[in-house]
Amino acid sequence: MSGVSVLILTKNEALDIAGCLRALSGLSDIHVLDSQSTDNTREIAAAHGAKVSIRPFDNYAAQRNFGLHTLPFENDWVLILDADERASPELIQECLALAAGAPDHVAAGRLRRDDYWMGKHLKRSVISPLFIRLVRRTRVHYEREINEVLVVDGTIVDLSHHFDHFSFSKGMAHWLSKHNMYSTMEAELIVSNRVGKPSIGTALFGRDPNERRLHQKRLFYRMPGRPLLKFFYMMGCRRAWLDGWIGLHYSLLQCIYEYMIVLKVRELEHPAVQDDDIRPARAADV
Repeated sequence: MSGVSVLILTKNEALDIAGCLRALSGLSDIHVLDSQSTDNTREIAAAHGAKVSIRPFDNYAAQRNFGLHTLPFENDWVLILDADERASPELIQECLALAAGAPDHVAAGRLRRDDYWMGKHLKRSVISPLFIRLVRRTRVHYEREINEVLVVDGTIVDLSHHFDHFSFSKGMAHWLSKHNMYSTMEAELIVSNRVGKPSIGTALFGRDPNERRLHQKRLFYRMPGRPLLKFFYMMGCRRAWLDGWIGLHYSLLQCIYEYMIVLKVRELEHPAVQDDDIRPARAADV
C-alpha cells in the first residue's frame, strides 16, 4: 500500500473539524476517533466523508494506540492530526511521495508545526515546533498518558513542509480548561513516579529530537522554580519577545500552566485539611 490514511482524535470539535477535513480533500481514507462528543462533531465529520468511530477517553496514549492499531485503515502510512490543525497541500503531496517511495527502514516522518494566535505566527515562542506525525502504523506506538511520546521502530526522516495549528480557535476559556485537565494528568504522573528517570546525556546531546525532548521534560520536572525557569528560557533562549506582545502573553500562559502542575503536585502530596477537621479547633479558640 502506497497511499496515506489520516487519523484525527476528537472531543467536541464541531467548530474546527470541518476546516481540518476540508484541508485533507486530496486524501480519501480519513478516520475520526471520537471520545463521546456531546456536540455534532461526529455528524459534521461524517458529512465531510470521514469514517467515524467512538471510544471512551481514558488517556491520550491509549486513545492514539487504539486508533493506529485497531481502526481499519486502507494504508500502512497514517498522517496524525488534531481537529485544530491544518495540513498544507504541499505537505500532503510530500507525505504521499514518502509513502510511495520510502525504503523499509524508514518508519516515520517528522513535521514542522506553525502555531498561530490572534492571527500571528508564534515563530519563536513555541518550545518544540517539530512533531512526528506521519508514521507506518505497524512500526510505532505511544507511551505516557499525557504529552504522549511516540516510540518508533525505524528511521525518522524530516519533511520540508509544515502544518498549521490554531490552539486558541475556541477561545481562551477552552484553552485554559484544556490545560487545566492537562496539568492534572501531569501532576498525577509526577506523584505516581511514572514520569521516568532522565538521562542528562540524552537530554543535552540526543540525536533524536523526540527522545531528547522526553528526557528534557523528565529533567525539568526535577528542577525547583520551574515556572520562572520556563519563562526565562522562552524569553531568553527561545527569544519569544521577537514575536511581540503575543510572544510575551504566550510565554506567561505557559508559565501559568507549569505553575498549575507545581501546585497540583503539592496538593496531591499534601492533601488539604478539610473544613470539618479544623472547625472544632476554631470553636475551642472561641
